[in-house]
Amino acid sequence: MWNQFFLLEEYAGSGYQYVGKLHSDQDRGDGSLKYILSGDGAGDLFIINENTGDIQATRRLDREEKPVYILRAQAVNRKTGRPVEPESEFIIKIHDINDNEPIFTKELYTATVPEMSDVGIIKTALLNMDRENREQYQVVIQAKDMGGQMGGLSGTTTVNITLTDVNDNPPRFPQSTYQFHTPESSPPGTPIGRIKASDADMGENAAIEYSITEGEGLDMFDVVTDQETQEGIITVRKLLDFEKKKVYTLKVEASNPHVEPRFLYLGPFKDSATVRIVVEDVDEPPVFSKLAYILQVREDAQINTTIGSVTAQDPDAARNPVKYSVDRHTDMDRIFNIHSGNGSIFTSKLLDRETLLWHNITVIATEINNPKQSSRVPLYIKVLDVNDNAPEFAEFYETFVCEKAKADQLIQTLRAVDKDDPHSGHQFSFSLAPEAASGSNFTVQDNKDNTAGIFTRKNGYNRHEMSTYLLPVVISDNDYPVQSSTGTVTVRVCACDHHGNMQSCHAEALVHPTGLSTGALIAILLCIVTLLVTVVLFAALRRQRKKEPLIISKEDIRDNIVSYNDEGGGEEDTQAFDIGTLRNPEAIEDSKLRRDIVPEALFLPRRTPAARDNTDVRDFINQRLKEHDTDPTAPPYDSLATYAYEGTGSVADSLSSLESVTTDGDQDYDYLSDWGPRFKKLADMYGGVDSDKDS
Repeated sequence: MWNQFFLLEEYAGSGYQYVGKLHSDQDRGDGSLKYILSGDGAGDLFIINENTGDIQATRRLDREEKPVYILRAQAVNRKTGRPVEPESEFIIKIHDINDNEPIFTKELYTATVPEMSDVGIIKTALLNMDRENREQYQVVIQAKDMGGQMGGLSGTTTVNITLTDVNDNPPRFPQSTYQFHTPESSPPGTPIGRIKASDADMGENAAIEYSITEGEGLDMFDVVTDQETQEGIITVRKLLDFEKKKVYTLKVEASNPHVEPRFLYLGPFKDSATVRIVVEDVDEPPVFSKLAYILQVREDAQINTTIGSVTAQDPDAARNPVKYSVDRHTDMDRIFNIHSGNGSIFTSKLLDRETLLWHNITVIATEINNPKQSSRVPLYIKVLDVNDNAPEFAEFYETFVCEKAKADQLIQTLRAVDKDDPHSGHQFSFSLAPEAASGSNFTVQDNKDNTAGIFTRKNGYNRHEMSTYLLPVVISDNDYPVQSSTGTVTVRVCACDHHGNMQSCHAEALVHPTGLSTGALIAILLCIVTLLVTVVLFAALRRQRKKEPLIISKEDIRDNIVSYNDEGGGEEDTQAFDIGTLRNPEAIEDSKLRRDIVPEALFLPRRTPAARDNTDVRDFINQRLKEHDTDPTAPPYDSLATYAYEGTGSVADSLSSLESVTTDGDQDYDYLSDWGPRFKKLADMYGGVDSDKDS
């Protein structure tokens, strides 16, 4: 049985470790056979003596690295190399020895144990271990093999133990009383202050809920929890009033929402504190006795009629006086007014319910000592109806009657409307006007349901004798005072078929007593109108052609005003020429191209020669006229040339009326008589003004 060998691991001897021996039945000991070894570690880890078949291990083996080696052995003829037996396989098993100490899978273990825990795998050595006193513990664990017997090996590891939190501590307020201040004008939702209870636990075990359990302001204040800081925020719930209550006292409770029943023996998991809230006085605007006022007034109320009043007072302790006014943005027509002292409302204009039924205005109450403090209230005024409108036809009635109509035949139904709105509803009555009741060809029958019918009174009508009838119908209401109106119904006489359908209402070829038909009269009238229009147009054209001469007298040109009636070109013509030269003969004029038209050709600028010192005005103007007439760059259209030069050394300076500051009535022209014969004409013209006025 050589097919399995056993070998101890970790051989500590000095030489090779003997494994076993292979031997063939064909081996006679004469050295003719040779043993060959192959397989796992053959020739390196395991060697064989080819003559004797002894197998040895060359180095120490470790079962933990490889527990089994599979090898093959064969005996061959040394001379021929041929095997004398088939190849055989054998196994070398490595026997284990205790050469490894126990090793933990982790170098460091971390464990959590709830505080106050019972017995477990790792037992607590102390009763009721408290995380709030110590949270972290470190334990060294040793493991031994061979059941802890002598010669066994051992290993160690470290276990970090953390005590997890449980809710074993109630919340506690650091103080028993808190005090906050808030103005009475704080709107609902305004935070007043923060309170905080401490809890030694952590996480959800330290969560705190705040509530108001009792006190004077249960319905006036709220408390909410800030989830981030675990603080209780006290807020205003309702509007405060310093004049009604100045101080509120509350009891606020802090509790844990997550409580473990096994720790209830430690006591209640809640705490309470007293909160005192002081309301501060604020100057408030006046307060009206109502949120809105509704008043009524008859539409026939006279001006300055009192229709009601509003009341407001200062809610502060000072009770400042209040004045009233109407917001004119809500009463643009100033129909109503208010007494500034007592708040009574009265009319300032006449009313009309049919124009406007409701008037919505705003009344303002303002403190006299502090006008910044004011308040508003809506005032709704309803105008009550008065029977001041007469009923009238619902529409314009124009009907027809057939020439062959029978008596008592209905030809039209009448309806009426009334702008008034009586409490009992409308009740109209219809009748023919007294002046038309007798001798009328039609009758009006009241249906007693606010309608009436028009009936024929005779048999047959002739449209050539009377083509149209006008029936005055009186409509009355039954309210107080009674209102009535007269409406006219137009009845045309028409030709109808045998079914009563209208065919024609015109009197064809109706000849007038003059022997002319209606068409002929219309044609004559049109011809007359056309002739009159032609005459008016001809007269207008003749008046436009008739013009006054520019110069009345050729003897003295200075006594006349030259008028040019051509339209100017606006601001652009001021760039067409320079009038400075006319006012100063020594100035040199540079020609400028027109801006309102495009010149056909460009011309070189012309230099105007300077006028002589003794140049006469007439010569100067003639010279300038000649220059402008021959100047191709001068403005030919819609331009006004002003010649303002008065001559060298003129005693009168400028005579232009444009430079006058006062009117003719403010001037005294008697000095013109002292200027010589050249101004005699002007002296006669202006010197007689006063005499004309006196007469």
